[in-house]
Amino acid sequence: MNTPTQAPRIALITGGSRGLGKSAAVHLARDGVGVILTYVGNQQAAESTVAELQALGALAVALRLDLADSASFPAFAQAVREALKTHWQAEHFHYLVNNGGIGMHATIEETSEAVFDELFKVHLKGPFFLTQALLPLLAQGGRIINISSGLARFSLPGYAAYASMKGGIEVMTRYMAKEFGARGIVVNTVAPGAIETDFGGGRVRDNAELNSFVANQTALGRAGLPDDIGAAVASLLRPDNGWINAQRVEVSGGMFI
Repeated sequence: MNTPTQAPRIALITGGSRGLGKSAAVHLARDGVGVILTYVGNQQAAESTVAELQALGALAVALRLDLADSASFPAFAQAVREALKTHWQAEHFHYLVNNGGIGMHATIEETSEAVFDELFKVHLKGPFFLTQALLPLLAQGGRIINISSGLARFSLPGYAAYASMKGGIEVMTRYMAKEFGARGIVVNTVAPGAIETDFGGGRVRDNAELNSFVANQTALGRAGLPDDIGAAVASLLRPDNGWINAQRVEVSGGMFI
């Protein structure tokens, strides 16, 4: 007798071609999850990540998305619909990871209105309206993870605008969990601490003095690595981990405790 096969799980990860998004994609691929990742300008990096995921045995595709351009979201949702049908013969995906973002370090006095508006569009308005556009394609009982930052809990000079957007993301997460609960959709925030990536110009990774400062303020004695975050995201998205809901999960190794 033939045993019916379970439909493949599929994740959509914004900013999934590098950094934390790529790490989450790799960990999910190892768990057998298919991946739709987005990129803004570096198509070569996105295609390289897709090849890496496929080498792990996962089906993966890359789609271009500019989170600052909310007018493009309906067309992007249609591209997702077509990718699901073409590559997975599916109508829905299961996990949305709102990860894509940009870094900026400036004091309140130094922050221009243009920079503030760009951060708002990418980090708060973008995830809000992208989630809205993709909701019809998100499966019943699906999951959403919104990426915040430890900077929404502790304060370091130069991150006021960025952290303010992340504070909004954390409030948005709770409202999403409340409003989407009738569909069985689980929504959580993951808040990384300082991580060694190219984000924000690679300051934590490349500035030895800053890296040492972070390590000295962290209970586990080092700065975070992308895989610390990717593993946490994959864990929250596992089928048997669905009762954690509407929570802020900080993944910082115990920074500023």
